[in-house]
Amino acid sequence: MADLRDDPHDSDSTSAAGDLDPQPEPPAAEAAATATATATATPASAAERAAALLAAHPVIDGHNSLAPTLLRRRAAGHSHDLEQGENFLDTDMPRIRAGALGAQFWSLQVADDADDEGRAVSTTLELIDVVRDLIASCPESLRLALGAGDLADARHCGRVASFLGPVSGRAIGGSLATLRAFHFLGVRVLALAGARWADDGLTRFGQEAVREMNRLGVLVDLSGASGETVRATLAVTKAPAVFSHSAAGALTADPGNVPDEILALLGANAGVCMVSFDPALIHRDGRAPAVSAVADHVERVRDVAGPQCVGLAGTYGREADAPRTAGLEDTSCYPRLITELLDRGWDDTQITDLTWGNAARVLRDTEFLARAAQGRRPASTATIEELDDSRR
Repeated sequence: MADLRDDPHDSDSTSAAGDLDPQPEPPAAEAAATATATATATPASAAERAAALLAAHPVIDGHNSLAPTLLRRRAAGHSHDLEQGENFLDTDMPRIRAGALGAQFWSLQVADDADDEGRAVSTTLELIDVVRDLIASCPESLRLALGAGDLADARHCGRVASFLGPVSGRAIGGSLATLRAFHFLGVRVLALAGARWADDGLTRFGQEAVREMNRLGVLVDLSGASGETVRATLAVTKAPAVFSHSAAGALTADPGNVPDEILALLGANAGVCMVSFDPALIHRDGRAPAVSAVADHVERVRDVAGPQCVGLAGTYGREADAPRTAGLEDTSCYPRLITELLDRGWDDTQITDLTWGNAARVLRDTEFLARAAQGRRPASTATIEELDDSRR
């Protein structure tokens, strides 16, 4: 949805009586000197343009897995000073500031082998606790964000807007009440991959879960979901969907990436694919990918889904010895990708939509549709047993 603000109006009226007469043309010699000075002025480099654009329109990043990493390290007795920064991880406030990050979705996803739904719930609650502790430990740097309005508020105060999620779909089990409880705790994104009701399509309960997410204003994250699940979800959801950390399947064949057919459907849905920097998703020929390879994926998503449907996901939050895309090793590196895109001819509007505008629009649209849905339908009391005839 477009921002609800007045458009500026240009005046085409003629000059009123008493206006100053137009100034005479400068002498020829003066005009020539001015033209020469203009022609010889040094244009801003792509890196300088990138810095200026990011200062005004910072990055909204779709996926950082620092919380699961810290939870594992906490179990081993380790701690992390996010404000001061430490070399064994790729995420800290000095590098976040250097990278011009304006908003972060902090992943709360449990490990793929956590099949026990009860364990998934408790682990997710621990991850929420980790992120809230991080925010509390950096009050001058981070601010909890619960909606699109918090984006601007945090930005104006010089904080990074911090969203809780994505949460793993398996963490809600077969309970919409659990989904609402996570929403109450601040969760704003839920990933369908791995949920038993979203395996190769959506069961009737899965469809109801997507409708309840729409009613609550929880973003539907399709990263890692099967093609059948993605198609079924895009047929049900009224709100834009997101791929929180994926890349273009046409360039790299990986189950986590999005084929062109799905990108086209995402364009019709007005959702956003947030392109991951994860080398496993960018290159699979054994070589370490570089910034240019990520830029290729960004352009493929833009060309197929549309310029309004592409965003960024550093997929940081890992330990320092994890595989990296060359040039994009940590959260300070976003300007390098923006510089690469500017060198390829991207204009300012395309860059600001990529870094900030597209993801902010999805958040606004999701909230708008949620308010409308809440006026039409109450919270769903459907159970997975009723809808899927499942017995646990």
